[in-house]
Amino acid sequence: MDVLAKFHLPDLTRLPGRRTRLIRRWLAACLLLTGALLLLHPGSARGAPTVLAAHDLPPGTTLRAADVRLADVPDQARPPGVLSSLDAVDGRLLAAAVRAGEPLTDVRLAAIPAPGDPGTATVPVRLADAAVAELLGPGRRVDVVAAPEPGGPAAVLAGGATVVTVGHPEAATAKGPLVLLRLPEAIATRVAAISLERPVTVTLR
Repeated sequence: MDVLAKFHLPDLTRLPGRRTRLIRRWLAACLLLTGALLLLHPGSARGAPTVLAAHDLPPGTTLRAADVRLADVPDQARPPGVLSSLDAVDGRLLAAAVRAGEPLTDVRLAAIPAPGDPGTATVPVRLADAAVAELLGPGRRVDVVAAPEPGGPAAVLAGGATVVTVGHPEAATAKGPLVLLRLPEAIATRVAAISLERPVTVTLR
């Protein structure tokens, strides 16, 4: 017993209490650190206003209030070029398809705004020659030409159409990428109908 008395053994009854105090101090330090980070970077924690698609939207859609919504999205989840104001998309033409809940970025919008004239419409046309589509860009003026029917000449379906946007190359088919053209409503309907039956191309102005 005299030998054992020389060793100072810890009081085992106090260990649980010490462990509890250490855990409490550690949690308090974590809470203080979190609070400091929130004060220094409040936007990163809560997120920033972000324009999201309210439902699936096809290319060529003229965006209205019912098509979009505003939500707070964390900074790390916001893609480059994302839009943060509903006014920035109201009345704009959608250049590419967007899924419901997807953030809207500047590259999703056509480079030119949607026309205010209610007598115009945007029609998608699949060009017969993909190389022609590579020469087009938003705002370019073109004439729409349909391939000739058997025994007949080629037909000019529309003159002075405005290119809204050109589909991405990866979305192209054997007939070429999809091109959105802005035309008067009556002519747009005719162009859309004929393009389903006969190959269509454009001539540059």
